[in-house]
Amino acid sequence: MGIVEVVLAGLISGSGAWPMKLLRRYRFEHWWFVGTLSGLVVFPWLVTVVFCPHLAVALNSIAWPPLCKANAWAIGWGVASVMCGLCYVRLGLALTTAVLSGLGICLGVTIPLVFKGSGVFQQAPPLLSPAGRLICIGAAVAVLAVIYAGVAGYGREQARGRTRTGSNRFAISLMLALLAGVLSCGYTFSFVYSQGPVISALKAQGASEVAASFAVWALALAGGALVSVGYAAWRLTGNKSWGVFLESPKEFGLALVIGLNISVSIALLGSGMLLMGAMGGSVGTGLQQIAWMLGGQAAGFLSGEWRGVNGRPRKWMLTAMGLLMLAALLMAGGNFFARSGVAPSP
Repeated sequence: MGIVEVVLAGLISGSGAWPMKLLRRYRFEHWWFVGTLSGLVVFPWLVTVVFCPHLAVALNSIAWPPLCKANAWAIGWGVASVMCGLCYVRLGLALTTAVLSGLGICLGVTIPLVFKGSGVFQQAPPLLSPAGRLICIGAAVAVLAVIYAGVAGYGREQARGRTRTGSNRFAISLMLALLAGVLSCGYTFSFVYSQGPVISALKAQGASEVAASFAVWALALAGGALVSVGYAAWRLTGNKSWGVFLESPKEFGLALVIGLNISVSIALLGSGMLLMGAMGGSVGTGLQQIAWMLGGQAAGFLSGEWRGVNGRPRKWMLTAMGLLMLAALLMAGGNFFARSGVAPSP
């Protein structure tokens, strides 16, 4: 069930912005402001306040270091989101996605095995254990899939005449993409390194396991939410486009759907990682990234992004999706061996 929930979280996260294709008046900053504000702040805190009894008492009992560490990771993820948008413009979607996902999977899978997370994640086996090696092989296969996806995406854009050449800022843009890939791990790490003391404090005051795990996101992602919402507000102010919010209640509702998708995905992700046990912080991060890519590509196929594009680009993308599924199976196998105590054959 943990694996199922994490995969669903990634699929929803990867395809959750589909309502943006129905927007006509709202620009990026409009749906991003509404979506991140509702998805990262309003909905999580609403659930936390309603379903976590004696919240003030529980919060006062939580030590500051785990929350500070979690929000530092979250701020890094928020900065990565902004840099990702810049890299889409400078490098293109294909290369940016390949760099971010490749680094995100590698670091997201390995770091929790080296520097143990909080709570149940403290019991994760070493990186070079049999289960750890199998999971690293899965991560390597996922990186290969990301490379195929990047080449396929570039081929698709080339077939449509959208590629850019001759930019003398390529090196700087590539460095931004690399830094964004490193910081993007803050999304899951904010949960991995803070959930133990937060869940214990909330459950001690009568909160359920599900409500407590969801509340972790409300506390841990506050820094990232501030960066994301603040960036959208800065763009709205610069473009003098706050008034657009009043022009279309329908599009405001669609932006709220994006926010709801964000909240559902983080709720499933946190719950799923905990159900997976000690390896949930590592394997859960890798599976979420893989499912995020699969969800995004599936949404792209269904929405017609690949219509009229055949030949090698389409074959490369289908190959990438197959490799991603293989990588997910390898990681899930590593998690199974870690939980059962059975070592995989060399």
